[in-house]
Amino acid sequence: MKILYVSDLDSTLLRSDATMSPFTRDILNALAEKGMLFSYATARSAKTASKVTEGLKGDIPIIVYTGTFIMENGTHNIILGNFMTDTEVQAVKDAVNKYSLCPITYAYVDGVERFMFDSAVISKSVDDFIKTREGDSRSMAVTGGFEGTLQGDIFYFTFMEKRELLLPVYDFLKDKCNCLFQPDNYTDNWFLEVMPKEATKANSALKLKALLNADKLVAFGDGYNDIKLFEVADECYAVGNAEAELKIIATGVIGTCDEDGVAKWLLENFKE
Repeated sequence: MKILYVSDLDSTLLRSDATMSPFTRDILNALAEKGMLFSYATARSAKTASKVTEGLKGDIPIIVYTGTFIMENGTHNIILGNFMTDTEVQAVKDAVNKYSLCPITYAYVDGVERFMFDSAVISKSVDDFIKTREGDSRSMAVTGGFEGTLQGDIFYFTFMEKRELLLPVYDFLKDKCNCLFQPDNYTDNWFLEVMPKEATKANSALKLKALLNADKLVAFGDGYNDIKLFEVADECYAVGNAEAELKIIATGVIGTCDEDGVAKWLLENFKE
């Protein structure tokens, strides 16, 4: 039986400090050499995901931006992609005007991946995030407020703020786009990530399973954005540090992210 294993990154495959342990890296590389089909599905971009998974071998496509894209591992060429419709972009514009919160806009501009922002209108929370991306070739400062960021083929918006400020924005957009509303793993802020309706980890994992002609999908995760992925997987395992809601629907609960839970489970259960 051909099995595809798909893991979340942050707080699942990665430790709580957002690094991959040498043990996990070595185990995954050893199993990949034995033929294991392993990929990851993350809210991260391909660029930041490749940094935190440096040293991980394999040529299986990866799922990034919470399922918005399936990309080639290494080249980051798009295999399957989802872009915002005009109606979805208008809904976000309406939310920005109504609640006076400005997100980062992610798009392909002239064929190049960019994230765009106007420093004059973004909040401190967004500014702090952008500072962590200094030197990133995708960064594109614009003028003209939020309207100035609406360029190219848009595929993603990210709001960052305190939960109480983002909750009404989430309520406004949740039926119009695919929205992920969850706490940041590393600060006291919350993320509201807004993407095309069809862009989910679940949809992309199933498409990748079909692309690889796999018979079975096994998933690993920790957070709310893994719920739909767990629901479509044949087996699903929550790490010990996962949200309670995820543990309830999981096939089983494994070791925490700081205990190399995913790698140890694969080492014990993968069969050539």
